[in-house]
Amino acid sequence: MSKPRKAVVIGAGLGGLATALRLACTGWNVTVVERHSRAGGKMNRWKAKGYTFDTGPSLITMPGVFHELFASAGENLAEHIELLRLDPVARYVYPDGGSFVAGHSLPQWQQELAREFPADLSGFYRLLSLGGQLFELSRQTFFSQAPGEPPRKEMLPALRHMPLRYGWGNYHRTVEHFIKDPRLVRYFDRYATYVGSSPYQAPATLLAIPYLEHAYGAYHIKGGLYELAVALVQLLRDKGVELLFDTEATGIETDAKRVRAVSVTSSGSIDADVAVFNGDAAVLPGLLGMQKHVQGTRSLSGFVMLLGVRRRLAEMRHHTVYFSGDYNAEFAQLFGSADQPPAFPDDPTVYVNIASISDRSLAPAHGETVFIMANCPASEAWSAQDSAKARELVFRRLHASGFPDLTADIEVEQVWSPRELAGTYAMPGGAIYGQASHGWRGTFLRPANRDRSIRGLYRVGGSSHPGGGTPTVLMGARIVEELINRYETS
Repeated sequence: MSKPRKAVVIGAGLGGLATALRLACTGWNVTVVERHSRAGGKMNRWKAKGYTFDTGPSLITMPGVFHELFASAGENLAEHIELLRLDPVARYVYPDGGSFVAGHSLPQWQQELAREFPADLSGFYRLLSLGGQLFELSRQTFFSQAPGEPPRKEMLPALRHMPLRYGWGNYHRTVEHFIKDPRLVRYFDRYATYVGSSPYQAPATLLAIPYLEHAYGAYHIKGGLYELAVALVQLLRDKGVELLFDTEATGIETDAKRVRAVSVTSSGSIDADVAVFNGDAAVLPGLLGMQKHVQGTRSLSGFVMLLGVRRRLAEMRHHTVYFSGDYNAEFAQLFGSADQPPAFPDDPTVYVNIASISDRSLAPAHGETVFIMANCPASEAWSAQDSAKARELVFRRLHASGFPDLTADIEVEQVWSPRELAGTYAMPGGAIYGQASHGWRGTFLRPANRDRSIRGLYRVGGSSHPGGGTPTVLMGARIVEELINRYETS
């Protein structure tokens, strides 16, 4: 009997963990190397004085993708983590003082639309219908197969979902075609930021994002989203996967254009038939002894404040978005122009996640966990003065929009800027999703999962195909596992 082939996964982010699990369950001998002391990558956790924060993703959608991952390992997701459906999903607050609540049920939406946007009832449903067509087309093609691979015959029926109009143009202009109230336009425009992009430069295909949130709902994981990483690590150990923490990959060794080993800091090198890189695709050339080359516009980064406050905020929602006064001007600053470099906006849109509203295990009885984030240009030239200025501008927007002043109640605080994100997660500029999904190239020609120049080299994660977001990364892991078992078993 031949011994199992060896796969080394570089990086224990969500994509790396999922790929390692799938490979282990299909007979591979798998080692995961991670330069930090624990797994999770951007899906991580910070604790202080009884407050527990997720430092990365703050909700999940498409729960079926998570169930399928655990089922592929012969496991029941519900026996490992507890999903809490959020209803409502979020409250949206506008600078004029108006607001509305977005729930997951159509009757609730009907009431909100009739109250706030009566002229846009029909346009709302037609826009979601377009998003549904785009999602079904993507689910059966883009989300299920690596670019450049021969199309499978079962993909042909998906063409019936191809929208002949509106689905291939500019995201913002397409929204405006269906929706007339600028407040509801802004609500839909925000979904482009889920992949770190501008609605004014992204393609309309990203309308699949609001559709899937409306269709599948939004979820929190009891104990925090990091519990997913904890559960996957335990499963990997149960499946015999070797997990090497505090171990950095320093190179990928090749011979005759084929992966042979992965060099690491702790033990020289690990023999490998396959290397799976789970990190920012722009960093991979450095591991191959090539010059790093960051291509295209980088996606947005973030300015994040984690606040543990000694005060209950029962009047607040789990998720709230406070819109800026001028969304167009905000994105013009975020991405810059030929005349002006990208900059943190003078008036940022601010996202607030108070997960302890839904999950009291995350905070002391007397307090709340407050996660505050504003979009920020990717940049490693970020100083303490920049953080102080961003903090001031964020609180200015929050207080102008009616958010309570928590200054005297802050018990613990941690700040993340693009510089910290870049250094901690080896992401150039702190760009959370790699390249921005601007235009067709940025959206559909992301770094491929299989490297065609070096046999045995693969990519997984938010900067590679099919893109960022927790369910999308898990879809990428499934694609990579299928590619490896197709091309690397002979």
